[in-house]
Amino acid sequence: MKLIRTEEAAGHVLCHDITQIVKDRIKDAAFRKGHRVTADDIPLLLSLGKEHLYVWEAQEGMLHEDEGAEILYRICAGDHMHPSEIKEGKVEAIAGRDGLLTVDLNRLKAINTLGEIMIATRHSYFPVKKGDKLAGTRVIPLVISEEKMRKAEAIGGGIPLLTLHPFRSRKAAVITTGSEVYKGRIQDTFTPVIREKLAEYDCPVLWHKLLPDEHQEITAAILEAIEAGAEIVLCTGGMSVDPDDRTPLAIKNTGAEIVSYGAPVLPGAMFLLAYLKGVPVVGLPGCVMYARRTIFDLILPRLIAGLEVKAEELAALGHGGLCLNCEPCTFPNCGFGKGV
Repeated sequence: MKLIRTEEAAGHVLCHDITQIVKDRIKDAAFRKGHRVTADDIPLLLSLGKEHLYVWEAQEGMLHEDEGAEILYRICAGDHMHPSEIKEGKVEAIAGRDGLLTVDLNRLKAINTLGEIMIATRHSYFPVKKGDKLAGTRVIPLVISEEKMRKAEAIGGGIPLLTLHPFRSRKAAVITTGSEVYKGRIQDTFTPVIREKLAEYDCPVLWHKLLPDEHQEITAAILEAIEAGAEIVLCTGGMSVDPDDRTPLAIKNTGAEIVSYGAPVLPGAMFLLAYLKGVPVVGLPGCVMYARRTIFDLILPRLIAGLEVKAEELAALGHGGLCLNCEPCTFPNCGFGKGV
């Protein structure tokens, strides 16, 4: 930095805060470190007793913090995002629409190990609304070497660290199984829960059928639902190891590719996920009917966003997959489903 006369400071960048004190009214920074002085600022600076200022002296190979922040934002941001105002080397990525956020954790960690720069994000697979903050970045010193920023860009590799997968209304089919419900012995309290959860993502129930625990009928219903245009098929009940529970067999007999029968999540261990002609076919265990949040709440946003869920991704949910049934429930702003 260098010392210059305040009258000559227009266009220069401050290396320190300038405090304004007015008795009983103000004691705060009138100008923050990193502020670029304008001609209009000079009278106020002089009135604050600042005849001289320390300003940043441009050096070859060094970047101002705001220039570094612009680079960090470009490394992070994908489609459907926009930046906040860059200030004091800080900038945030803001969601431009509702969707599911995913983060490249390996590249994020590699960039954060470089030092003097930081990127903090929301958890990967977090459902967000338009206007939500996705990430915050900062260059920590006032100036940073251009070489370090180039290293960060190289780790980024031209592919955004953040991806926002837009939610799209998908037509759902619900197949409610259970002889006790089919024969009217008890009321169907499962289907209303599913409709409510689908409504959170503006997904209509295109097709619904109530069936007994007969695997041939369930298989036929799944095939019929897909033929009718269903983009997600949800089978409720019949997922335990009880001999009368036939839903897993019915899904298998459609010819669907089974991703996993079982998931390391509580509630939701007896969850089943399969794909048939690209359509997800889901077997929902009984806990989805009565537990506030379950495996279904973790996987449904991925299906609505059009992501193909793989077996290793389900296995990874074991870390953070224990719901604590907190009162009050703050999901998704909690640890449930938020593994490393």
